[in-house]
Amino acid sequence: MRRGFAPWADAGARALLRLQGVSKRYGDIVAVDALDLDIFEGEFFALLGPSGCGKTTLLRLLAGFETPAQGSILLAGEDIAAVPPYRRPVNMMFQTYALFPHLSVAGNIAFGLRQERLGRAAIEARVAEMLALVQLEGLGARKPHQLSGGQRQRVALARALAKRPRVLLLDEPLAALDKKLRAQTQFELVNLQARLGTTFVIVTHDQEEAMTMAHRIGVMDRGRLMQVAEPSELYEQPNSRWVAGFIGEVNLIEGRVAALEPGIAVVAALGGHFRVGATAGVGPGDSVCIAVRPEKVRVANAPAAAPTDNCLAGSVVDIGYLGGMSSYQVRVADGFLVRAAIANATRRTTPPIGWDTQVCLTFAPQDAVLLTR
Repeated sequence: MRRGFAPWADAGARALLRLQGVSKRYGDIVAVDALDLDIFEGEFFALLGPSGCGKTTLLRLLAGFETPAQGSILLAGEDIAAVPPYRRPVNMMFQTYALFPHLSVAGNIAFGLRQERLGRAAIEARVAEMLALVQLEGLGARKPHQLSGGQRQRVALARALAKRPRVLLLDEPLAALDKKLRAQTQFELVNLQARLGTTFVIVTHDQEEAMTMAHRIGVMDRGRLMQVAEPSELYEQPNSRWVAGFIGEVNLIEGRVAALEPGIAVVAALGGHFRVGATAGVGPGDSVCIAVRPEKVRVANAPAAAPTDNCLAGSVVDIGYLGGMSSYQVRVADGFLVRAAIANATRRTTPPIGWDTQVCLTFAPQDAVLLTR
């Protein structure tokens, strides 16, 4: 990601793409619900959420394949909600790639340019430019069935970019690739987007993919944007229990505020007390939730000598070896399971902490987030 690229942090910056009160219904089903969103020029933006959350419908609204029931879609200040797809400076790369099997690679890339009735020399020059951009020089004469999955994906990308769209929409573009190729292609897409400066909007259900590629992520659920933020903020500062639980692994500990200290809330939960950074508007007696990521939980293979804040004693009931990390599930008070993760920083063949081991779990106040909704 480009250093210092954060136009959303500038109150005076104007969004390239602005959605205002956009809704879409299918009968009684609300697919997109009064949604507001700003996307900026040159941004790589990801829409992330579970199946059926409305992210693909939103992408189709941007492409012009669907018409909003209400609201406006502004591109560079012009409302394009009623503009047909072929008249929008927007192009879409489909999950299935949708290549024409009877056309060559060059023919597929040139298809949209021919529809624009460009001259032959201009088309050939643009196709050559696109082939070089996606590193497929020398393959222009091949048919799609003669290419690998990764090469077909690049042809579809080149075709989508050939007409120089202001906004490129990508619908699960890496879903058909194997894991290793998908990881490699993620960085290729990031570098390509940075070189072109084109605004990319990608739909994905893969959290790692979204967090690797996007400047910002919009997390959707039931047609609504639950939070829009940079990847690190989404992970470290979720704004709700739902977002915290959806993004990565997390321990969610329900409790009640027992006292307030300067900058600290003391929360009673699981038979003990936990000190967590206070959230504005929280007062004694309020029901809250402590969110702490497994890698923030420290594991000691001996119980604490005396009860302390932010300490949970329990027994290891499950261990998962994940190569770079080992994941532990520890049963604590009232049968509650707490997950902890330890980096395997040294080479070993057995876990440092075994099954049924009595352990003490701790975390620092600044490593947890206090959630009120």
